[in-house]
Amino acid sequence: MKTSLSRAFLQNFMGQAPVWYKQTIVAFLILNPLCLWLAGPYLTGWLLVVEFIFTLAMALKCYPLLPGGLLAIQALLIGMTTPEALYAEMLVNFPVILLLMFMVAGIYFMKSLLLLVFTKILLGVRSKSALSLLFCFTAAVLSAFLDALTVTAVIISVAVGFYSVYHKVVSAPPKSTGEPKLAVNADDEPLELHRHDLEVFRAFLRSLLMHGAIGTALGGVATLVGEPQNLLIARIAGWDFAEFFIRMAPVSMPVLAAGLVTCLLLEKTSMFGYGAKLPRNVRRVLEDFAEEERQKRTTIQLAQLIVQALVAVLLVLGLAFHVAEVGLIGLLAIILMATFNGVTDEHQIGKAFQEALPFTSLLVVFFAVVAVIHQQHLFSPIIAWVLLQPESAQPGMFFVANGLLSMISDNVFVATVYISEIKQALDAGSISREHFELLAVSINTGTNLPSVATPNGQAAFLFLLTSAIAPLVRLSYGRMVVMAFPYTLVMGAVGLFAVVNWV
Repeated sequence: MKTSLSRAFLQNFMGQAPVWYKQTIVAFLILNPLCLWLAGPYLTGWLLVVEFIFTLAMALKCYPLLPGGLLAIQALLIGMTTPEALYAEMLVNFPVILLLMFMVAGIYFMKSLLLLVFTKILLGVRSKSALSLLFCFTAAVLSAFLDALTVTAVIISVAVGFYSVYHKVVSAPPKSTGEPKLAVNADDEPLELHRHDLEVFRAFLRSLLMHGAIGTALGGVATLVGEPQNLLIARIAGWDFAEFFIRMAPVSMPVLAAGLVTCLLLEKTSMFGYGAKLPRNVRRVLEDFAEEERQKRTTIQLAQLIVQALVAVLLVLGLAFHVAEVGLIGLLAIILMATFNGVTDEHQIGKAFQEALPFTSLLVVFFAVVAVIHQQHLFSPIIAWVLLQPESAQPGMFFVANGLLSMISDNVFVATVYISEIKQALDAGSISREHFELLAVSINTGTNLPSVATPNGQAAFLFLLTSAIAPLVRLSYGRMVVMAFPYTLVMGAVGLFAVVNWV
């Protein structure tokens, strides 16, 4: 009985995750206290960061909340950080938590409208290069006035809608006409005849998702409301919306142009996983679906679409003018759309939160790792070294240091630490007000642009990696890094050149 019970415990530990992965996590949990005892908290802190990045990289093997959560719990138990420090990080990032809880759920109630609009765009624009450029540019413009996570949630909803339509149609039983349809295996995976089309369609969606995600970074750097750290930096620097845009423009506008050119070149050259076109059979399926939906659309459904469109307008206006925190505007959208679209059952409403809450929990675990970084002063030596360099070299060095650290940590945290340090230097009289403003531009652009290199750097990228669409289109951590690589090089190089020469 004891043997079978112990086996049951082992089988239940992280469920269906591979045995080697389970063994790796157990090894991490044993290694950390040993490292703390032998090498001290500083090196153990860096080890913990590397381990957490590993759990993110293996997101398709096991959702990172579980192994990452175990690492966070251990960090608290062995004194690498404290519950109070974790709570403080959560309070600082509470607007992001609100956004995930309510805004992403609000997007769920707009799926019909989003699918309708983007289906028309997808079927109307036949050039893949033009379509990719449209996705990237639209995401950039929306992110400049909304929020990168909100825009990413929209892109994910659209991609899930497209994939679900094709999967549903090709997995259906054969029609009486005798046309071949796909078989379905035990995992509900389409097989045989259209396998090639499915793989190409996945590559097509992957490229659009990545172009859109990169677009959120291109636009998010430009305005006060584009990213959470932008607002923080603007408040400390005393900049309003217009001044923030003007100060960032010498960097943000050249980077935007370079990013859009990179988008076109990647599609034309089909490098780094881009260039896949919409297969003819998939286009036919989506066209048939669009026409079928149009013909059977009832007056009630039309009224629902109108309500969603009106709420979308209110959403954009509320976010653009920042009338309230983003998450509260999302809650407004949920209430209005559920009320006027006849959704009254709590279980129907609960479905809207299924996508967002696991990621919200993961983000809290991430804040625990950030608390370790903060409490063990993992970045302090880098900051101190940069501030010792000649003033003329500091903007470029801050850009590089921010970019590198944002690739492995949260860009909001990195920006918070750096802007606090230079504000202390300003208050102490170590730097002038003019130099402080140059460094503030460098910090903002440095945390927003090179951080696209990995899903760790930006919450929007991490959200995409852990979303429902990622396993469907085979978008893994490694593949995201590879697909983001050319953008990282271009955006980082152009941004650094602009910071050094034009700011």
